[in-house]
Amino acid sequence: MQESETNHQPLSRSEEQESLNHVMVARIEKLNRIRELGVEPFPTKFNKSDTISQILDSWQDESTEHSSVSFRIAGRIVSTRVMGKAAFTHLQDETGRIQLYFKKDIIGETLWELFRLIDVGDIVGVNGTPFLTKTGERSLQVVGFELLTKSLRPLPAVKEKDGQVWYAWDDKEERYRQRTIDLIINKDSRDVLLVRSRIVHELRMFFFEKGYIEVETPVLQAIYGGATARPFTTHHNSLDMQLYLRIATELYLKRIIAGGITRVFEIGKDFRNEGIDRMHSPEFTMLEAYTAYENYEFCMNLYEELLPTMASHILGRTSITFDGNLIELSGPYPRLPMLDAIQKYGNFDIKGKTRDQLATFADSIGIAVKPEMGYGKLVDEIFSEVVEPNLIQPTFITDLPVEVSPLAKRHPDNPELVERFELYIGAMEIVNAFSELNDSVDQRMRFEEQARLRAAGDEEATPIDEEFLQALEVGMPPTAGLGMGVDRLTMLLTDSRSIRDVIFFPLLRSIS
Repeated sequence: MQESETNHQPLSRSEEQESLNHVMVARIEKLNRIRELGVEPFPTKFNKSDTISQILDSWQDESTEHSSVSFRIAGRIVSTRVMGKAAFTHLQDETGRIQLYFKKDIIGETLWELFRLIDVGDIVGVNGTPFLTKTGERSLQVVGFELLTKSLRPLPAVKEKDGQVWYAWDDKEERYRQRTIDLIINKDSRDVLLVRSRIVHELRMFFFEKGYIEVETPVLQAIYGGATARPFTTHHNSLDMQLYLRIATELYLKRIIAGGITRVFEIGKDFRNEGIDRMHSPEFTMLEAYTAYENYEFCMNLYEELLPTMASHILGRTSITFDGNLIELSGPYPRLPMLDAIQKYGNFDIKGKTRDQLATFADSIGIAVKPEMGYGKLVDEIFSEVVEPNLIQPTFITDLPVEVSPLAKRHPDNPELVERFELYIGAMEIVNAFSELNDSVDQRMRFEEQARLRAAGDEEATPIDEEFLQALEVGMPPTAGLGMGVDRLTMLLTDSRSIRDVIFFPLLRSIS
C-alpha cells in the first residue's frame, strides 16, 4: 500500500528527485480524493486524552484484552500492512509507539475507504480498545479514527521484520539537514535532544537554588568582547552603524555585578566566525555565571558539585561513558598548572623560555608558527597539541599566560600568569573560568596590548570597550566568573561524537 515500503537500488540525486515528485503527485491525488469524501484533511483540533506511554504503562496483564476501556490517542502512522479487509499499523507519538488494528467490519465502510487513502507519515487521531495479538504484542483495536494531517512528503524507506520497524537512512549529514524527519524516525536523535532540554532545565535549577539571578544581555553589540574570537558582523540601517553578534556575554554580566547584583547567570547563544568541526559550531550555547566576592577556586569547587549533580539528575549516576572511556564525574578533580602540564605530557620545560625558544619547539612538533603569535599564543598552541588529548578524566588546568587571558586577574605569585582555569573532560574543554580583573587601570593596559596584537594581525584579539572600562572605574567587587559550553556538556552526558548531534539545527554548508 505504501510507496515508502518499497525497497529500491541506490538512485542518483536526479532519480531520487524524480521519484519523490512522483510520490508527492500521488499523495496530492489522494488528498483530493479525501476531500471528495467530504473529509477535511487538516482539521483544527482533536480531543486527545492519552499518550502511548500511558497506555503501555497502565497495561496490566492479559485481562486487559477486550477491556471496555477506550483510549484516545494521536500520532503519526509509521508503518502499514494491509491484509484484505483488515490492516495493522504502528502509530508513534512523542512518548512511544503502539500497534493499531483496523478492521473494515468494525470501523465501517466510510472510514475504511478513508483508511485506504492513508499513507505512512500521516497524522491521525484514534479511538481504540486494548488487546493482545497472537504474538503477544500490546495493541489497540481501532473503533474510530480521524485524519488530522495528510503528509505529502514521504519518510525514508521503512523496513519491518518481527514487529520491529527501522529506516534505510544512514546519511548523517542528510539527517542534520532534515532534522524534522530525523526526529520522527530516529529515536536516538530525539532522545539526545530531549536530554539537552533537561540539561538546560537542571542548570537553571542548580543556579536558582544557589541564589543566582537569571538575566539577558544584548546579542547585537557595538563592541564585541569577553573572548578571543572573530565575530560575525551586521549593519543596522536606521542607526547606520556596524554591529556584531556577541562572542560572549561576559562584559555585560560583569557590568551587572558592578551595578550591585552579586550573583547572576545567563544561558544564551554566542556566535564566533570560526571553523566548523565535531567540537565547534559558529552558533553555540553558553552558560556564564558571575559571583561577587569570590575567586577562581570558588568556581572549581562549584564545578565539582555541579557536574556530578547534573549527571545524577539526568542519568541516575555520576559515571559516564564518552568516546569509549569510562569517566567519573564525582570530585575532587586534579588541579594542574598549564606550564607543569606541558612539561608532564610534552617533556618540555616551558618555564623561563623565550618566545623564540617556544616557536622552535612548536615548529618541531608540527605547529604552524606565525609571526604574529606571541608567547601566550604559542603556549596555548603547544598545550593543545601535547596535553589536551591526554585529559580524559576531569582535570582543572590552571594558571594560564596573561597574554591569552586579557580579562583575568594576575596570579599573585607570578604576574605573567593569571588566576584562570579550564576544565577538560574526555580530551575536550568544557569550562573556562577565572578571578575577574577588576583593576580598571590594568584592564585598560591589557586592552591596549590586545590592540597591538590586532594591529600585528591577530584577528581574534579583544577590542577596547570603553563602556566596560567605565563600569570598572565605577568599581566592581572581587568576582569569580565562569563559562561552560552547554553543547559540549550535552555531548558528554549523551556520549555524542559531534556537536551537530546535540544541536537541533546545526549550520551546514549549502548545497546546490
